[in-house]
Amino acid sequence: MIRNIELKILDNRLVEKDCVPKYATEDSGAFDLVACIDKKLEVPPLSVSLVPTGISVNMMTAVEACVGLIFPRSGNGHKRGMVLGNSTGVIDQDYHGQIFVSVLNRNPDTYLTVEPFERIAQFVIVPIITADFKVVEEFSQKTQRGSGGFGSTGR
Repeated sequence: MIRNIELKILDNRLVEKDCVPKYATEDSGAFDLVACIDKKLEVPPLSVSLVPTGISVNMMTAVEACVGLIFPRSGNGHKRGMVLGNSTGVIDQDYHGQIFVSVLNRNPDTYLTVEPFERIAQFVIVPIITADFKVVEEFSQKTQRGSGGFGSTGR
């Protein structure tokens, strides 16, 4: 389902370099975020850097409530050790500032080089449900699993 989301370009170089966010294919679930930086960024081993993307989004224009989720690009993580410093980034629908990516170099002894306008992460927009919490002493329903976790259902 298509949602109307406003996209603000904060750095015109994204347009000049054909790096305006877009879905790669009709069936893509995410679009890429690029490093909107002036020069190469060297991330030391086991260190993190906050990288600007040059964009902001307004998800409040969608028909239903949405949240943006930032994930690492699988090739970067597997081949280069570039992952997210916060595991998964969460962009709330009421945040209208520039989107930044927390880039973590998980390599123990190698610098990670991030090139200007390199694809560094992917952004997924998903609908959200906001809960109206009701504090209870006991849950109204019982399940077979109950409070079993961390391997309680087997391996």
